[in-house]
Amino acid sequence: MKQAGFPLGILLLFWVSYVTDFSLVLLIKGGALSGTDTYQSLVNKTFGFSGYLLLSVLQFLYPFIAMISYNIIAGDTLSKVFQGIPGVDPENVFIGRHFIIGLSTVTFTLPLSLYRNIAKLGKVSLISTGLTTLILGIVMARAISLGPHIPKTEDAWVFAKPNAIQAVGVMSFAFICHHNSFLVYSSLEEPTVAKWSRLIHMSIVISVFICIFFATCGYLTFTGFTQGDLFENYCRNDDLVTFGRFCYGVTVILTYPMECFVTREVIANVFFGGNLSLVFHIVITVMVITVATLVSLLIDCLGIVLELNGVLCATPLIFIIPSACYLKLSEEPRTHSDKIMSCVMLPIGAVVMVFGFVMAITNPQDCTHGQEMFYCFPDNFSLTNTSESHVQQTTQLSTLNISIFQ
Repeated sequence: MKQAGFPLGILLLFWVSYVTDFSLVLLIKGGALSGTDTYQSLVNKTFGFSGYLLLSVLQFLYPFIAMISYNIIAGDTLSKVFQGIPGVDPENVFIGRHFIIGLSTVTFTLPLSLYRNIAKLGKVSLISTGLTTLILGIVMARAISLGPHIPKTEDAWVFAKPNAIQAVGVMSFAFICHHNSFLVYSSLEEPTVAKWSRLIHMSIVISVFICIFFATCGYLTFTGFTQGDLFENYCRNDDLVTFGRFCYGVTVILTYPMECFVTREVIANVFFGGNLSLVFHIVITVMVITVATLVSLLIDCLGIVLELNGVLCATPLIFIIPSACYLKLSEEPRTHSDKIMSCVMLPIGAVVMVFGFVMAITNPQDCTHGQEMFYCFPDNFSLTNTSESHVQQTTQLSTLNISIFQ
């Protein structure tokens, strides 16, 4: 919402969700037309070995970078949870983001990622979904209680902003599940295209409304001060948000193994013919998670990670490749609705990918790097320059005191 402009952001969110729904069904239709049961084999049969290699790189990079982003979130959120415990020294190394990332990796994400059957993560996914609903309630509550006390930036309500393409990248990151769609499809009882379509329609509708509630409540609360990680905007002494941070950290830890499954499957398909012995299964899982963990220890700004992963990996996986495969495989007439939509998605995906990458590099999101926001301090102060770079807004925040957060 911050990058696109609030009204345009809502419209883009609906549009990206529709494209995601359409392309997920299109992907499985392509698999049915080609007689393949993985994303890689579909592209291999459609575009040959070169297409197979390109997809393999994208299909590995997206979940791998997602694993890095989940580690960043877990480290940022859970460190603030433990810093909020009375009597705990905020500078204690054992509650720092680096230690928490390492600890959560060894105790939770690595053991869960060692499962060989993705269906075993069903209960874990259910817990994650329940926690997401709880977090949404907390964000909505704080939009009501905290939002009126935070100054609104001058450009808060403009219809559109120049960085809208970057917003599409972030939204693509949020909605994409194409890289593990065949894994989930194969885990269904009696999988069919019709059954898959019903599942996708229901899932996308639920997801888009959750995203809209999160985006609306978060943006209405913080407007132009919104960070790439929304929980970075809240103050550390807010007990309700601290509980939300804990739920959020648990949610991303439980989501992490889904991405690891895909990276491992890509490696297995490219280098081992699709089958891994128990030893190689363990070794590859440990290696992938170790590298992802090391990278996440070096990066603490989530926004740029989401944008680059969205425009470089998620966009081709959502917009370009499913459409290209279907157009080549389908024998439907050119006027068929699926073909028309595919022809529209291809060039749009290319534009988002190229311009989104350029804009993400030239106009990176602001990042607090874990620092408290200005409105978290109870003392009066004058805030100036709060427009683009927050111009001409002077606000006295004498009413913003600790009682808001209790």
